[in-house]
Amino acid sequence: MDYRKLIMTAAAAALLSAPVAAQTLRIGLAEDPDALDPDQARTFVGRIVFAGLCDKLVDYDDKLAYKPQLATAWKWADDQKSITFTLRQGVTFHDGEKFDAEAVKYNIERKLTLPETRRKPEISQISGVDVIDTNTVRINLSTPFAPLISQLADRAGMMISPKAAKAAGAGFANHPVCAGPYKFIERIAQDRIVLERFADYWNKAAFSFERVIYSPITDGTVRLANLQAGSLDLIERLAPTDVEQARKDRRLKLAEITGLAYLGIDINVANGPRANTPIGKDPRIREALELSIDREALNQVVFNGAFLAGNQPVPPENPYYAASVPMPKRDVAKAKALLAAAGQSNPTVDMMVPNQSEDQAVAQVVQSMAAEAGFTIKLSVVEFATSLQEQTKGNYEAFMIGWSGRIDPDGNIYNFRHTKGALNYTKYNDPEVDKLLDAARTTLDDKARVKLYDQAAAIYLKDRSIIYLYHRKWLFGMSAKLQGFTPNPDGLIRLGGLKLQ
Repeated sequence: MDYRKLIMTAAAAALLSAPVAAQTLRIGLAEDPDALDPDQARTFVGRIVFAGLCDKLVDYDDKLAYKPQLATAWKWADDQKSITFTLRQGVTFHDGEKFDAEAVKYNIERKLTLPETRRKPEISQISGVDVIDTNTVRINLSTPFAPLISQLADRAGMMISPKAAKAAGAGFANHPVCAGPYKFIERIAQDRIVLERFADYWNKAAFSFERVIYSPITDGTVRLANLQAGSLDLIERLAPTDVEQARKDRRLKLAEITGLAYLGIDINVANGPRANTPIGKDPRIREALELSIDREALNQVVFNGAFLAGNQPVPPENPYYAASVPMPKRDVAKAKALLAAAGQSNPTVDMMVPNQSEDQAVAQVVQSMAAEAGFTIKLSVVEFATSLQEQTKGNYEAFMIGWSGRIDPDGNIYNFRHTKGALNYTKYNDPEVDKLLDAARTTLDDKARVKLYDQAAAIYLKDRSIIYLYHRKWLFGMSAKLQGFTPNPDGLIRLGGLKLQ
């Protein structure tokens, strides 16, 4: 055998393969997304994938200022009951179908009528869509709706191919067809999602990678190890406890930004038979659980103080934070007294926790703190997407779960607190809260909205169907060779402008 020739051939092959490898961006996710249909999806990591797959009518920058995407301009009517969009011309879906006003009309109507839709509660005020001409569409509202633009800058504004959606029906998520910079290639559950650069994208010059591979790795330390080993180029949700290690590695660099997200404990108060528990039926027990938790200590122990302790769906510095309901200090004695008054000095609570290392660490600290007040918290670790399904069915007693946050406060409150909220899986129900949240949606006056949200918070925070714990800071780790990454408060990864040095 001619070993010299073999070595030369191998070297040549390596040189030829190097550019191909450099054209693939490998991203580590903290969980595996649920359905890749923007009208059915509910997970944060799904939104990260959608950022490369499905363009929206509107986007926003890292300062949270709205900017054009598939719509180049928009204008409200004087009565605020309709809004007209001018659409970008020359846009095609991944299957070659044309994006136009008819496509927008189809998409909005699908979001409102699809049996599996999760978008309807977000845009239920839409009463109809008028096609003015090929590139102009008017969305009509039954009542003024302040959060509309913020919803259309998220999954409610994502556009999919009408032709592909009609053909696939409820199975559209198995092979999504959108109008984003990358098209869907394959998905292997719990392993990878592969996207490929769309050659006919309207802004293709801004995207340099030929392929993007998203890999779910639930353990934060393992994600970092994969990044350090070079098998990943970028990871989201770098664990705060791993920050110093990452900073010392010259092969890596970090990016961070304060986010819109929160993590809390959902208590099943009326979602089926599993709500019939002491903590589900007695608000004194829920108050005792909250008083057993030291949020500041939790932040220090689990996150090295990197996050922000909080007791509401928006962080304390947010203009919509209800100052009249400040974060309570830990009070074990009062917690014990409340449990005694409820006749439950040593209650047992089953708490479901997603199989993400960070969430498990938080749950263990809460478990330890609550034990000092008399609680026995039994932790059940469940795969992330499965845990969401169990919550939807009401098959839980308590659930430690986060929310990635939205620009408009409505996005952090309404769906979880309103009786008809799409994500109200605690089944919390208070007519006065419903009335206040409805009113906050229908006025564009910021001062009036602040007052309405304050009044609602005074009620639902006392009921504690959700016990808020903290607001996260988005921490990203990446190869030092990766250029052009800008973190956004929404925690999503936008692929435009990214390239490997």
